[in-house]
Amino acid sequence: MESVEWGLMAARAQFAVTISFHIVLAAFSIGLANFLLVLEALWLWRREQVYRDIYRYWLKLFALNVAIGTASGLILEYQLGLNWSRLSTQAGEILGPLMFYEVMAAFFLEAGFLGIMLFGMKKVGPKLHFFATCAVAVGAIISAFWILSANAWMHTPRGFGIGPDGRFIAQDWWAIIFNPSFPYRFAHMLLATFLATALLIAGASAWQLLRESSNRHARVQFSMAMWTLAVLAPVQLVAGDLHGENTLRYQPQKVAAMEGAWVRPAPGAGEPLRLFALPDMAERRNHFELAIPRVASLYLRHDLSSSITPLTEFAPQDIPPVAMVFWAFRLMVGLGLLMIVLGITSLVLRHRQRLYTARWMLRCCVLMAPAGFIAMISGWVVTEVGRQPFTVYNVLRTADSVSPVSRDQAVAATGVILVFYLVVFGIGLWVLLRMLRHPAKAEEPEPQPTLADEIGRP
Repeated sequence: MESVEWGLMAARAQFAVTISFHIVLAAFSIGLANFLLVLEALWLWRREQVYRDIYRYWLKLFALNVAIGTASGLILEYQLGLNWSRLSTQAGEILGPLMFYEVMAAFFLEAGFLGIMLFGMKKVGPKLHFFATCAVAVGAIISAFWILSANAWMHTPRGFGIGPDGRFIAQDWWAIIFNPSFPYRFAHMLLATFLATALLIAGASAWQLLRESSNRHARVQFSMAMWTLAVLAPVQLVAGDLHGENTLRYQPQKVAAMEGAWVRPAPGAGEPLRLFALPDMAERRNHFELAIPRVASLYLRHDLSSSITPLTEFAPQDIPPVAMVFWAFRLMVGLGLLMIVLGITSLVLRHRQRLYTARWMLRCCVLMAPAGFIAMISGWVVTEVGRQPFTVYNVLRTADSVSPVSRDQAVAATGVILVFYLVVFGIGLWVLLRMLRHPAKAEEPEPQPTLADEIGRP
């Protein structure tokens, strides 16, 4: 029994390693593809060379990210087949087609038009090149659509039946794809990709402005990134609130773990906001709890007197790892609030015409460069760890989804994958940082043929 539990933990650890690396690269591809789309649209509209220069600059980084992301995605698919074959057997009829549509979108739209984006700037017309950029950006969003639909179905399964052999049978594809949590997850994740990309671009631009405050290319990049942050960060707050309401309705254990709520408060007392606590699953209570009365009721129930179902009212075997969910949720929300503050501050400095010269602000942006991806990983920890102990919520347990692979095999594979990711991701990050050290420059004019060249030409 102990060996089985260790094998399950090893398989879960392997999935956590692969998805944590891949989600950053996939999200950056989505955000950067749409940033390139906006840049090329602005260049076609205004015909200002600065937008084309910035496009060419970030296109190189986009190509690097796609190459590394493809490698990480292959490893992710490998470990799914190795460690979670029972999940594939039970739910393959539903998850298989959704994953197939994602692959179709990725290869036919993203990969198919990526070559034109990279090498067709001077070989095809500007309109056709812009169409290729649009196809890649749309393809990235369509890929996210299918992946998030499959993930959301595992959280709120609908539109299926169970056959005599225990396998899930698709009955209503509309209900499967547009399951109850999908719209909220899709919107929340897309906004997260745009915000994370904007923060990274803002950080790189701020670093360049600290070295040369008059650099026009860095100023344009920084301005676009801060506008994105100022507009979308508050929208993300609303999307997160709606997503939280949906989660409270369909996954109350997860919300109770997010809040560290073990006991129901007195009637009318409201749910407190626990700023700090050390959840103890053995004793089913918190240690060193620091809370503000009623505040959690305000964002959970939109009043000051309601409460949520506490963890002690659920079966112990159905409760997720509370401490991990509790602290990951606070990290995600804390970084999200900092993004809103940064966006509002940028509007004030823009109004005072100090956006590009306030060095303290530029340093803050450099420090916040990875914050969007950290918040994203924290959000996925809340989502996936909070779903435990189920892979398909309330239908299929994680312990019943894992492959009959020995603990030693799973641990060895996890070690190999971790080393591979650290090497590939480390090299990619090193190249990325070297590229970001040097700002975008004006495109050099092509050399014109001389008279001697024309005479010597056959």
